[in-house]
Amino acid sequence: MKIEIWSDVMCPFCYIGKNNFEQALEKLPFKDEVQVEWKSFQLDPTLDPKETKNTIEYFKEKKGFPEAQAQQMIGQVQQMGKSAGIDFNFDKALITNTFPAHKLLHLAKKYNKSNVMEEALFIAHFIDGKNVGDLQTLISIAESLGIDNTETEKVLTSEEFDYDVNQDIMEARNNGVSGVPFFILNGKYAVSGAQPVELFASALQQTYDETVLPLKHLSDHGASCDTDGCEI
Repeated sequence: MKIEIWSDVMCPFCYIGKNNFEQALEKLPFKDEVQVEWKSFQLDPTLDPKETKNTIEYFKEKKGFPEAQAQQMIGQVQQMGKSAGIDFNFDKALITNTFPAHKLLHLAKKYNKSNVMEEALFIAHFIDGKNVGDLQTLISIAESLGIDNTETEKVLTSEEFDYDVNQDIMEARNNGVSGVPFFILNGKYAVSGAQPVELFASALQQTYDETVLPLKHLSDHGASCDTDGCEI
C-alpha cells in the first residue's frame, strides 16, 4: 500500500502529522506492507535562500500579525507538538527558502533514506535551529545519514533534482493541494492536516481493507497461468 505525503520542512504541522501518522501505522498489523513516498511542497517559495528570519519576524512580515498574536499562535503549536512527542524550539528556528532541502530529500530517496532524511531536516530546523537552506548544513546532514559529501554538494550546486521538486509541486497543484501536510492513501483517499493518531489509524485500516485485501483474495482464489501451464 502506497502513501504519498506532501510536506515542507518548515511546516510544524507536517512534523506533527508525520509523528501521528507513524504512531498510527506502528499499531497496524500490515505496517510492513506500507510504502511511504515523501513529496515536495513549498509554503513560501518567495523567500530568499541566502537570508533567514526568525519565526516572530516571519509571522509579522508575512501574515501581518502583531507580536502578541504571533506568540500566542506559536504557543498553541508548541502544545500540539508536545502531544505528538515534539519539543519545538521556535526561538531558534530559522525561516528560509526550503528548495535546497527538498533537493536533498530527492537525493535521499535515491538511497531509500527519504523518511530518515525528512526526520533529520525537521530536527535540524525545529529543534537544533540550523539553517536548512545552507549548503554546508545540508551536506553535514546528508553525511550523518551515510550519503557521500561530493554527491550531495554536486546535487545542491547544480540543477539536478530541480525538475523532480517542481514536478511534486505541480502534482500537488493538480490535485488541488493548497496546504500541507497532505496524504494520499493508495490513490483512493486523501487526509489533510496534522490529524490525530486515531484518525490516521482508521483511514489507513479502511484504505487497506478496500484496496489491498480484495486483491489478496483474488490472488488466493483466482485461476491463473504461469510458465508451467494453467491451473484452476
